[in-house]
Amino acid sequence: MPPRPRLLAAAIGAALALGAQTLPAAAADGPAAVVSRGVEIPAFYTPPTTLPEADGTLIRSEPLRLALSLPGLGGPLPGRATRLMYKSTDANGEPVAVTGAYIEPTAAWRGEGPRPLVAVAPGTMGQGDQCAASMALERPLLLNGRTVSVGYEDLSVYRLLARGVAVVVTDYAGLGATDRLHTYVNRVDGAHAVLDAVRAARSLGSASITSGSRVGLFGYSQGGGATAAAAELQPSYAPDVPLAGTYSGAPPADLTEVTEAIDGSDLAGALGWSLNGFLQTEPALRPIADRYLNAAGEAALEDLSTMCVGDALFAYGSARSTAWTTTGQSVSDIVRAEPALQAFLADQRIGTLKPGSPVRVATGVNDNLVPHAQSRRLAVDWCRKGAKVTYDPVMLPNVGSGLLNHFGPLLADQGDAISWLTDRLSGKPAGSDCWTLPARP
Repeated sequence: MPPRPRLLAAAIGAALALGAQTLPAAAADGPAAVVSRGVEIPAFYTPPTTLPEADGTLIRSEPLRLALSLPGLGGPLPGRATRLMYKSTDANGEPVAVTGAYIEPTAAWRGEGPRPLVAVAPGTMGQGDQCAASMALERPLLLNGRTVSVGYEDLSVYRLLARGVAVVVTDYAGLGATDRLHTYVNRVDGAHAVLDAVRAARSLGSASITSGSRVGLFGYSQGGGATAAAAELQPSYAPDVPLAGTYSGAPPADLTEVTEAIDGSDLAGALGWSLNGFLQTEPALRPIADRYLNAAGEAALEDLSTMCVGDALFAYGSARSTAWTTTGQSVSDIVRAEPALQAFLADQRIGTLKPGSPVRVATGVNDNLVPHAQSRRLAVDWCRKGAKVTYDPVMLPNVGSGLLNHFGPLLADQGDAISWLTDRLSGKPAGSDCWTLPARP
């Protein structure tokens, strides 16, 4: 596919605003466990052979250098970072090591109660280990001639730190940690990784958060799906992690609809990440994949398994899955023809459980990459279950690019999202506008 630099400009611009670093092919200190597209993954990211029993148990930690850090009277600004590896449980009930980062802010918390904690669930970073959000805190823009990694989530992290909120960022299962493939948009894996990140952060001796610290979740796109799923699963999976509030921006709640929307779009490569993750979670789907995927499709999935979002935009922007199949059918056509695939995607649906705490759902009305209608439907589904929901449609014009229609609301709504979440962390009660939803766009 031809390069699409214009579509990537907005994302790269955000990373450049935070600071960038260009790396040579091998730049990590110490022995490398894995080399992904010329980037050495530090040995820290290789999990041990035996994992702890309890979810959220800290496996290891080490200091993490932030790309942007300035000296301050009370300590470095915006804070001190620690790289983490902690234990979680995947969708099959198996133990999994997850990496991430905790940042202790230098700014004082001026709200009510002890310093709160927010778990940030990153948006789409890719599937290569070099794309992990914890690594992007060190190098917001990575360019080595073989990969392009953009740490756009650093902006939300720094904005929260500026308010005196402690932040823990998850890399998700298999992104960073080198023992498995990242299970992209897996509902259970994502939710568990987010909730267990909170548990891991609490156990850090250097953290100022306490057992009385309020906890919030923050995520957009893939991250919005992960925080939405975490809000649903928290009452059963992590009753010890009560939530003050959850922000879910542009959540991919219905993967059947999202799959159809991204096929042929700027971010068509996400189809490959989804399929790779599905096949890892459910090996019983492999015979279906073998029957339908042609050589080009198999090669695309292998290629995408080590790509970051920037790589996929350049290499697979506007790709159509009909070119990947033996029958010329699209992936959505195949889903409609295969009950096992329908059942798997139905199990990934977010909105079938009631969150036990306030949630805010926001989505761009012209978002056609993660379709606005299915994100809004999540809010409606939760309202029908009696949840306390704030729904905010982000009114931006249709600019003709699926990527920009999706990325624009991330920036336009971020300040309001952080303010809403900060109010919850300060103990202010949340309202609900469920009664208005049937009449709103």
